[in-house]
Amino acid sequence: MFFYELRCSLFATRFMNFRRSYSVLSEGREILVERLAGNQSGITVLGLNRPEAKNAFSRDLVDTFSDILVDLKKDNSSRVVVLRSLTPGVFCAGADLKELIAALDGAALGGGFEMALACDMRTAAENAKMGLVETKLAIIPGAGGTQRLPRILSPALAKELIFTARVFTGADAHRMGIVNHVVAQNKSGDAAYLKAVSLAEEILPNGPIGVRMAKLAVDKGIQVDLTTGYSIEEVCYAQVIPTKDRLEGLEAFAKKRKPVYKGE
Repeated sequence: MFFYELRCSLFATRFMNFRRSYSVLSEGREILVERLAGNQSGITVLGLNRPEAKNAFSRDLVDTFSDILVDLKKDNSSRVVVLRSLTPGVFCAGADLKELIAALDGAALGGGFEMALACDMRTAAENAKMGLVETKLAIIPGAGGTQRLPRILSPALAKELIFTARVFTGADAHRMGIVNHVVAQNKSGDAAYLKAVSLAEEILPNGPIGVRMAKLAVDKGIQVDLTTGYSIEEVCYAQVIPTKDRLEGLEAFAKKRKPVYKGE
């Protein structure tokens, strides 16, 4: 099965010599990358594209995904990343980079759900199916599921979902606090994706360095005691003080105009 292929080193920087460009959609790739334009400029959409395997993980898919994330991490023009499925009815049978939103329009089971848990935020269709089902195969969630889900839910509820291998809906996930937004599915089957893009559009106008440092402060601070968390916050705050974006924000506020942030 594909579950064993994802481990803690999934997103390790072992692709330092990666030089390919993913800015244009092309056929045959297991992950298609689209850079939105106009008012949505700065949003990058990663589309899982293994319809014959219902987006189940393969070594090529994992390697390609890791490569793309390494590339995007260095790309200042990419501000928010939306992860979606291009296979109708299926998301997938995570990542420390920029703001990453998972759009769950179909089934996200096992490793696919773990990928969604690795994202910063999640949107889901009401009828989307998801769950950590690995114990049905006499294994455990091995791509971070046993660590991430208890940090989103209570440990007791996370244990219940993992031990029972329960499959639940997007509506259930929203009630439990696993997904940020739940929407009724539309005829096109992309309601969660559209909601994810809408959420990304809300993030875009804000200072990219500020958002990134806030993400870092939350991600690292939640793993330590409150006093240490305050220290992490202080360090992250110090990173935004010397930026041009901070000065731009102050000037824009004084002149009552919209700021134009460049991530500098």
